[in-house]
Amino acid sequence: MNKIHFVFAAAALFAAGCAEKDDAGRERYRKSPIEKKDIVSTVEAAGTVTPRNSSGGVPVGAQVNGRLVKLFVDYNSAVTNGQVLALIDPLVYEANYKSAVARLHVAKANVDVAKATLASRGAELDLAAKTHGRKLALSDKGMSSVSDLDSAVEALARAEAAVESAKASLKSAEAAVEQCEADVSQAKANLEYCTIVSPVDGVVIDRKVEEGETVVSSMNAIPVLTIAEDLGTVWIEATVPEADIGGIKTGQKVMFTVDAYRRKFSGRVRQVRRAATTVNNVVTFPVIIEAENPGEMLFPGMTATLSIETARAEQLEAVSAAALRFRPRDEDISPEAGEIPRGPKLWFEQDDGLLEAVSVKEGVSNDMFVQVSPVGETPLAGREAVTGYALSASAQSSGASTNPFMPKPPQRNTNKGTAPEPKKNF
Repeated sequence: MNKIHFVFAAAALFAAGCAEKDDAGRERYRKSPIEKKDIVSTVEAAGTVTPRNSSGGVPVGAQVNGRLVKLFVDYNSAVTNGQVLALIDPLVYEANYKSAVARLHVAKANVDVAKATLASRGAELDLAAKTHGRKLALSDKGMSSVSDLDSAVEALARAEAAVESAKASLKSAEAAVEQCEADVSQAKANLEYCTIVSPVDGVVIDRKVEEGETVVSSMNAIPVLTIAEDLGTVWIEATVPEADIGGIKTGQKVMFTVDAYRRKFSGRVRQVRRAATTVNNVVTFPVIIEAENPGEMLFPGMTATLSIETARAEQLEAVSAAALRFRPRDEDISPEAGEIPRGPKLWFEQDDGLLEAVSVKEGVSNDMFVQVSPVGETPLAGREAVTGYALSASAQSSGASTNPFMPKPPQRNTNKGTAPEPKKNF
């Protein structure tokens, strides 16, 4: 009997010591240590490199119609604000300007004539007024007939009307001068528009015309040139899905790459625009990133793959994200652990091989790790959280982990056929 009790006790001790391992001595659980890490949470997006202040560059068009007689710049030419870029044939516009100036001179001369006429009509009014006064005095003394007085009154009225007419003519002549001055200003502007100048400092990235072509000015006219403003700094217009836009803020750090170079570039979020775009029921928002362009390596139109840093935690306790997703089987939960807490939790293996849950708070996370902190006073540092079950020997031998997409070796043909055996001839 003592020998039998000894065998049972030894078996119990062996089972307790190997509770965390399977029959082949392998670990039952996969675990992840809780240790201090740097966690960076990012949002991935794609965008297009554009010049500053305009997605397609600054279009420089023609304000007037005419033949392009001279083009002073070409592709990749560096230009400055006010620099002459092209010249449209100015002959017609010079003639229009000179004609407008001549009409202005005529209008000013008409003003002088109107002023002289007004002065003459004013003198006639003074004479008519004096004559009227003399006739009225003589009529009061009975020394003049009534008809003479009537004639004096009529002459005074005509003189007053002539003065008013002269004043109106003067105003009309002065208005004509203003009209001619406006015509001169317009003709001068059209003449100046024959010289096309750069509105900004930058680089010519597109040219639509050749010397000798006729350009037409209209609302939908093709621009003569397109200038990228200061390619030392570029913008990247990225499209971010609505599920990620809430984490994007102005000033966040951005790292991005382009297919042309094997290096990373850095920038900052400049603007989060609220102009949503819906394509195939997918809502996206434009986000503008400003980045330095060392050596002007980045060209407008390049496709950029961006990683926008939305949060960062340095040297804080973190665990594998799989640990927060782990859910144990009921038979593996320690009955002494009590009620399982709600919310985020980590599972830890006890000495008897069963699992105990500890509530935690989640912090910054990425695709691999999550910052965690204990809800209570239970320390987490240095412990290992369970992330899943290890494969048992039976699972491995049964092919439970076999990838169905992996190619399989050819099988030997065991089919002996169904044709009848040949007959023997005796």
